[in-house]
Amino acid sequence: MKNECSTQKTPLINQQEYLELEKNSEIKHEYFEGEIFAMTGASLNHNRISRNIERELGIELKGSSCENFSGEMRVKVNELEKYTYPDIAVVCGDIELEKINGLDTLLNPVVIMEILSDSTEAYDRGIKFNHYRLIPSFKEYILVSQNTCNVEQFVRGDGGIWQILTPYTDMGQHFIIESIGCELSLSDIYYRVGFDDKDVNGK
Repeated sequence: MKNECSTQKTPLINQQEYLELEKNSEIKHEYFEGEIFAMTGASLNHNRISRNIERELGIELKGSSCENFSGEMRVKVNELEKYTYPDIAVVCGDIELEKINGLDTLLNPVVIMEILSDSTEAYDRGIKFNHYRLIPSFKEYILVSQNTCNVEQFVRGDGGIWQILTPYTDMGQHFIIESIGCELSLSDIYYRVGFDDKDVNGK
């Protein structure tokens, strides 16, 4: 499941040292520019949303050339030598993997989905999205709020220009993940997810 990044940094290490650490670690770490960032446990809402999306995508994609992976699958941005763990990644066709030290790292996601929290939202919307855009296969980015009923969809268009589609904020809505032709409903994404009273859309 998705975990939240700790702001505590450790001394600089190289890629090989990072992968060796990750192989033997009980917790996951992101890696960028020689620094590792420990991932902490996720909230109940976060876990429920992740489980719901994984289930629905698994049903939708069964029998197709695409398959979905959970937050346990590490992804690499080759151009930056950055390693990260998106909440959901979808691959179509042949899977490209980096295999080092017995570890598999995905190189060609088509769709990436992140579940937003208060501590990670700015990062997921900003720097992380900019880094993901450097992955040639990457075509669609979906952000799912865990605090309100809100799903945002970004699609790579002609010329590599990214466009944001209308946000979805109603439990009765459905949307199409354009790059894989998969339809999800907000009621399925937010099944058993509770919001605070102030979150009107979640009532």
